[in-house]
Amino acid sequence: MRIKHLLIYSSLVIFSLAGCSKQITSDAIEAPIEKLPENYKITEDFENVTKAAYAAADINISTGSWNFDDALVGNLAADLKNGQKSVRLRTGKITMNFDVAGLKTLYISHGKYGKDADFTWQLLMSEDGGTTFTPLGAEIQEKNTTLVTDSFKIDAKGKVRFQIKKASATVRLNIDDIIFKGTGESGIIVGTPDTDPGEDPSTPPTSDPSRDLVIGADAQPATGDDSNALFGNPSAASGLTPDNYLLDMSYYVQSYSSSRGTPNWVSWHLDPKTITQVTKRLDNFAGYSGLPSNFYQVSNTSYYNSGFDRGHNCPSADRTSSTAANGATFLMTNMIPQAPNNNQKPWADFENYLRSQVVSGNEVYIIMGSYGTGGIGKSGALTTTIDNGKVTVPSNVWKVALIMPNGNGDASRVSTSTRVIALNTPNVNTIDTDWKKYIVTVRDIEKATGYNLLSALPQGVQDVIETRKDAGN
Repeated sequence: MRIKHLLIYSSLVIFSLAGCSKQITSDAIEAPIEKLPENYKITEDFENVTKAAYAAADINISTGSWNFDDALVGNLAADLKNGQKSVRLRTGKITMNFDVAGLKTLYISHGKYGKDADFTWQLLMSEDGGTTFTPLGAEIQEKNTTLVTDSFKIDAKGKVRFQIKKASATVRLNIDDIIFKGTGESGIIVGTPDTDPGEDPSTPPTSDPSRDLVIGADAQPATGDDSNALFGNPSAASGLTPDNYLLDMSYYVQSYSSSRGTPNWVSWHLDPKTITQVTKRLDNFAGYSGLPSNFYQVSNTSYYNSGFDRGHNCPSADRTSSTAANGATFLMTNMIPQAPNNNQKPWADFENYLRSQVVSGNEVYIIMGSYGTGGIGKSGALTTTIDNGKVTVPSNVWKVALIMPNGNGDASRVSTSTRVIALNTPNVNTIDTDWKKYIVTVRDIEKATGYNLLSALPQGVQDVIETRKDAGN
């Protein structure tokens, strides 16, 4: 692939062109050392989306919602592409329906479809949420029969979004990897956040029947790379102990407590294949009929009027590859009573941060859990149980995320330099919105819970990555 650099400096008026040229308790929590904002790199490669017709439509991709107008996702031999797919644009445009913040450079790979004649196309930018779009420099002359990458330097004060537009009906443009590079938080929301839609307290919800797990072809493997419990069983859960009961839910693995009515912990793997946006958030909360008959079955109405969200452990937005995958996350065995501001603010932001790491070329192994008794929800009062004492409200909610570049042989690739982020938050409605303020070490969480996290790793590796506190950048 040939690379050409086109430099465009823009907020409003200045443009210039240059020459050519996989992707606990609160007393254990300390604020991380303040650091300068870190660079981000987010790639939209269009691999995990299907659009076979030119008709105008909004489509959900890993980076967000895009409008395709007289454009589709092509996979023919004549389509220029990195990988298996690329955009094919006819007479129309593709437009971001979302903004990105802190952007410094935009990269676009492009070229002519098949043997089409030469033509021109235009890149436009909006600084007002898509109300108006302004051309960035002159129209781009498209003569390329192989993919060429142009880089666009962006000098905008706030959030921006982009549109790629062409007018000629007789020729077609291929667009593939679009890369956003900037500093700080990009603001890109990868998937719909896990915020409980809530319930009207004046109208009791309908009690839907419980259901069993549906397993599709997109379920994670039972062992090896991408398996949900590759790095260990933190509590040595098994099918013998009701309060440490092992459930392999195919899309995640968990230890479940019958007496608490909640998971002790849930473990899952996150990668580009799991966040393809094939399905939207289903909101089909239901009891899990696969529990032993002597276990109390928490239902979709058990949290009604409690002041607590039905807080996912494995998030809905981490499993959008099928309705089976997304529906698995709405089983009540995956829920805890979570203070609304805890669930909808720092946890939603941290979950999105981890998905953005995947879009940036990584895969993530995650373990989330809760412990203790007594949280503070909407009422402002300490609450120990809900559902007539059947469901325990935890005092703390924690998560450990191991992040590594996409690749194979995951267990052998973890080293003392592998990044691990550990969070421990109080389950209260007055929580700070910044998840970075709750970063701890893995050993802090082990001390609070008694679990042996990441136990499948060599002890020497554990001793380093479990005692290092991440900076949060």
